[in-house]
Amino acid sequence: MPNYVIAPPPVAAVPVQGSDSLFPVRRIFCVGRNYAEHAIEMGSDPTREPPFYFTKPADALVVGGADTPYPTKTKDLHHEMELVVAIGVGGSNIPVAEALKHVWGYCAGLDMTRRDLQGEAKKTGRPWDMGKAFDHSAPMGAIMPAGGFDPSKGRIELKVNGVVRQSSDLSKLIWSVPEVIANLSELVELAPGDLIMTGTPENVAAVVRGDLLEGHVEGVGTVVTRIV
Repeated sequence: MPNYVIAPPPVAAVPVQGSDSLFPVRRIFCVGRNYAEHAIEMGSDPTREPPFYFTKPADALVVGGADTPYPTKTKDLHHEMELVVAIGVGGSNIPVAEALKHVWGYCAGLDMTRRDLQGEAKKTGRPWDMGKAFDHSAPMGAIMPAGGFDPSKGRIELKVNGVVRQSSDLSKLIWSVPEVIANLSELVELAPGDLIMTGTPENVAAVVRGDLLEGHVEGVGTVVTRIV
């Protein structure tokens, strides 16, 4: 056994639906502005510009319906509801036609965002990390094994305190799931345990302490968390 000078961190993981098993998480990649309506509301061009990515640390996960602490240094915490893809087979330069063979499963997830910090970073041309990659910024539901799920269509929705905030369809993704996997695999070698958050539809908005967030992706499952 290696002689670590400090205790190694625990393995970040997401529960698997219908079992006691866990999906170990290596990295979390996130696609920016992948629904046209969201691109427009963020002041960007909704056309098929090349996809771009940012990351979250694996230990930003919030799972099992646990509460999400309201983060420090922000007065504008936003929800972003997303389909999450769990990679089971790694690879580089993956063809679009082969991409779904690399998927282990899917889940519903939230890309929580300190919008004010992200906005300041955009204005100054600085990295977004502290707007996106903070502690507890990635609540996720249990992962559904891929089976025959078709990620090209299906309702994606988020309710806050029982009221629908975001509602769209996976068919409105600018870059489809296979296209995202193929493109990202040209930039990095994907590995088992990687998660890809595929982008959020329109109507992102602020949440406050006490708000209950309930997200759903048709055919995949739910993500639930309360802001505390």
